[in-house]
Amino acid sequence: MKRNLGSTDIEVFPIGLGAMPLGIRGTLPLQDAIDVIHSAVEAGISFIDTANVYCTDNQDIGLNERTIAQALGSIDSSGIIVATKGGLVRPQGRWERRGSPQHLRSACEKSLQDLSVEAITLYQLHAPDPLVPFSDSVGELARLQSEGKILHVGLSNVGQDLLDEAMDITTIVSVQNRCNIYHSVDLKSGFVDYCRQNSITYIAYSPMGGGGRYTELRDEAVLSELAASHESTVYQVTLAWLLKKGDNILPIPGAGRISSAVSSAHAVHVDLSADEVRRIDGIGAP
Repeated sequence: MKRNLGSTDIEVFPIGLGAMPLGIRGTLPLQDAIDVIHSAVEAGISFIDTANVYCTDNQDIGLNERTIAQALGSIDSSGIIVATKGGLVRPQGRWERRGSPQHLRSACEKSLQDLSVEAITLYQLHAPDPLVPFSDSVGELARLQSEGKILHVGLSNVGQDLLDEAMDITTIVSVQNRCNIYHSVDLKSGFVDYCRQNSITYIAYSPMGGGGRYTELRDEAVLSELAASHESTVYQVTLAWLLKKGDNILPIPGAGRISSAVSSAHAVHVDLSADEVRRIDGIGAP
């Protein structure tokens, strides 16, 4: 059932935990966030995705990472992979790109401290910075990797051209992009399959649609019908659909409640037929 992380020998549960809802101050009390993480791990989830900027503003950089470190520090966390990202900042709560080598090095070193680890298993460039040559950003991650501060390099919010450029610099084990029923451009363009051909895990963020589209899923007749026939939920069917779209896909649904984290993990037991997958494909078709 497990899936390899890119070309590595690391195996992870087919569904991960998107940690963004857990650590932005004011959205979830610390103990509740810890309980969600513990429940996700107990349900089998072994991949947690975070970022240093999952916080309110620049005064709180690393909040999400520290929450995860505290949660995992109180349980047996062997086999749990924590992936984080660098390359954004949060001045006055805004999201701004900062991909200079100097910033990435500083961000990575702080993430090492906040996660309480000697090396970060998967460190991802959060987004390309138009003001910095992409090769400079990726090159710095390669240097951090050579120094043993990160073990594997990933990218986020990129297309094939930038992926190709990065692969000329270092081994890329993951690409993290938005992918769901309503936003399936990477599936239709063949980019997900291109990643598979290059032994790259495709980490699908916002797998439920993100924002207001999350609630739209409940109104999709096809999803409701399939959920009833599989004795599951429309959200589990949505995740099961993504798993069927590629054996290199790793969805990372977010969770702010224990029930959500556990429910997402149980989506691996929803076995959709090829015909059911095609019916779901039709939901996002123009």
